[in-house]
Amino acid sequence: MANPSRLRAAALTTSAVLLAALLAGCSGASAEDGDLTAQKLDWKDCPAPSEAEGGGSTPSPLPNGTKWQCATMKAPLDWSKPKGDTIGLALIRAKASGDPGKRIGSLVFNFGGPGGSGVTTLPAFGSDYATLNTRYDLVSFDPRGVGRSAPVECENDAQLDEYFQQDATPDDSAERTQLLERTKQFNAACEKHSKTVLPHVRTTDAARDMDLMRQVLGDDKLHYFGISYGTELGGVYAHLFPKNVGRAVFDAVVDPTQNPEQSALGQAKGFQLALDNFAEDCTSKTTECPIGDTAQDVKDRIATLLKDLEKKPIPGVLPRQLTQTAATNGIAQSLYSKDFWDYLTEGLEQAYDGDGRILMLLSDSMNGRSENGEYSNITAANIAINCSDEKPRYTTDHVQQQLPEFRAASPLFGDYLAWGMISCTDWAVPGAADHPDVSAPGSAPILVVGNTGDPATPYEGAKKMVDALGKGVAVELTYKGQGHGAYDSKNKCVQSAVNNYLLNGKVPKADTVCT
Repeated sequence: MANPSRLRAAALTTSAVLLAALLAGCSGASAEDGDLTAQKLDWKDCPAPSEAEGGGSTPSPLPNGTKWQCATMKAPLDWSKPKGDTIGLALIRAKASGDPGKRIGSLVFNFGGPGGSGVTTLPAFGSDYATLNTRYDLVSFDPRGVGRSAPVECENDAQLDEYFQQDATPDDSAERTQLLERTKQFNAACEKHSKTVLPHVRTTDAARDMDLMRQVLGDDKLHYFGISYGTELGGVYAHLFPKNVGRAVFDAVVDPTQNPEQSALGQAKGFQLALDNFAEDCTSKTTECPIGDTAQDVKDRIATLLKDLEKKPIPGVLPRQLTQTAATNGIAQSLYSKDFWDYLTEGLEQAYDGDGRILMLLSDSMNGRSENGEYSNITAANIAINCSDEKPRYTTDHVQQQLPEFRAASPLFGDYLAWGMISCTDWAVPGAADHPDVSAPGSAPILVVGNTGDPATPYEGAKKMVDALGKGVAVELTYKGQGHGAYDSKNKCVQSAVNNYLLNGKVPKADTVCT
């Protein structure tokens, strides 16, 4: 089962899990006289990533031969007690490859989640940022609670297999009770195994970590590239430290004005739009679409498949079966990128013939499950961070009342996303606010990039972020495309505008449109 923010966040991290091994790790650091800003990072070759980071092998060098280096930065466990206990935050970097005299500084990435490991994701996408690497050290990190950075731990691999197979769209009171009890069981396991760190994984904590990181890396300003949830983290950083913002780009933008329910409803509309676009694309090609004669036929057949799976699952990745929940999750995962649409077509075609393997592999990638059955901690971290950030706690009665609106937004994903709202019910730590504060008067310009076909962070959120940052802070760029995010779509117009700002400080004209 995924909660609304969980779907919002999978983005780049899970895409890389599906298509290639996510790579990297991290190692030691030292501090001087208890002053964490004076600590010297001990950069070394990266070890293989931990199970919590997703597993795999050590990261390959960039195409230009630059090797990845890893280190651990000490940060306060509790930022209200900056000289108290510390935790280690895993960092990775590729040093700038160009003329040292033209180096700008470090460019810090957060790829979303919350819960995604930056230490594994940055190497997987490193070649996409080769132009930026000429003048920046490419840097990313596992935020607190994630990967190697004091990871939140909840349930073991066997328990998670069962957790993700449960019925996430209950139809009667018995099923609703079962879903709520299973959610409570998961949340109780988080409290049992991670009690010390759970109160300290809010986005505001991660933003303070980034300002410490800026100082330890030796930068006067934080140059930043945030994607998906990374835009929320960047907005919170800009709110807390507006004078420390350097050149910043927000891509696949979270709407900072929405509460969790509004976000979930927005996602229902976004994923339905992406499904509509997928169905139209398949049936509009000159070759025959193997999963339907018309776009509506494609969607009707998917709906029938899901109803059938609720009654009778089919073989998936043995010995597990493809359930309705796993199939819905796999379909959602495939809509994050147009590059995955062929996988979805093939997966549906096979599922209609009784073979659920491809859809289950797509679902596994969303959930952070590797082929050997081990899970990263992306789900545990995602729920812990979201529930610490988000104040509302929703009841099953409330969800039932809202189901008609969610179903109207998306016949396929509405129930799934609505019931995800109970993920934080009975969470051990109270939520901080209804939505994040990202107002940042006095900040340097922030380039905000919205994608009209984005399912996970709908396009309207980009304008909401621009307005919330405040007058004169943000400049919006629109990409008329498909999938989650814009820069990694390889669109030359988007990449040129982003690169020109990050490398040369030239902000594009407001309301620039790329197609």
